[in-house]
Amino acid sequence: MKFEGTSSYVATDDLKIAVNAAIRLERPLLIKGEPGTGKSVLAAEVARVLGAPLIEWHIKSTTKAQQGLYEYDAVSRLRDGQLGDERVKNIANYIKRGKLWDAFTAAERSVLLIDEIDKADIEFPNDLLQELDRMEFFVYETGETVKATTRPIVLITSNNEKELPDAFLRRCFFHFIKFPDAETMRRIVDVHFPGLKNRLVGDALRIFYELRDVPGLKKKPSTSELLDWLKLLLHEDIDPALIRESDPRKLVPPLAGALIKNEQDVHLLERLAFMTRRRKE
Repeated sequence: MKFEGTSSYVATDDLKIAVNAAIRLERPLLIKGEPGTGKSVLAAEVARVLGAPLIEWHIKSTTKAQQGLYEYDAVSRLRDGQLGDERVKNIANYIKRGKLWDAFTAAERSVLLIDEIDKADIEFPNDLLQELDRMEFFVYETGETVKATTRPIVLITSNNEKELPDAFLRRCFFHFIKFPDAETMRRIVDVHFPGLKNRLVGDALRIFYELRDVPGLKKKPSTSELLDWLKLLLHEDIDPALIRESDPRKLVPPLAGALIKNEQDVHLLERLAFMTRRRKE
């Protein structure tokens, strides 16, 4: 079965090709792109289409590669030994399985999401090279080898905060999700807000893309933030005329907190509005 997008996820042709190529090659699919472009959601949609369980490993700055395999709780075993607990006789009682272990031993082919791999330290990807390549790892405490019975589909996301090692990149199929153009964005909006008036969508998209084009903007609004903004506009029943009159070079649009996420950009838009009014005067 091929991935062709879903009713709730608009996938471009090049993204569909990338997903299916990675599955065919049995390589991890490395997805990069701006935050809010649907990288993480993609894994859930692929799992849904293929009818596969989704296993999610969300990476933090403190995450270590070993945690994805397993963790041995020596402290708990020592404490239980002091208390005379019978569990200490079996060291396996103190082995906590990681997400890769779960994916390797799943009863059916699973989809494994390694989310925001670039948050971890630079050695993190290299520490997983062999495990992702061979689909197996050794548990030293029990002397067992955990090997994938069915090779999982692996999706890895990155926001490009750090460069990933070449050795890791060689083992992945790579795809960069380009920011959606206006036509694709309208399709995305239609999925989330079916039946929304074309005039409202058109005006909202115009303001959204004009905001993204403002020179010097520190953080451009993302797809997910556009959807939040539209949801608020509908909930608050904002007069469409206010949106049509809005221009990021003249004033901050209504409910801009859904789109603009730092004070520097708010000040920038306010300065542009002030300068525009001065010129008119």
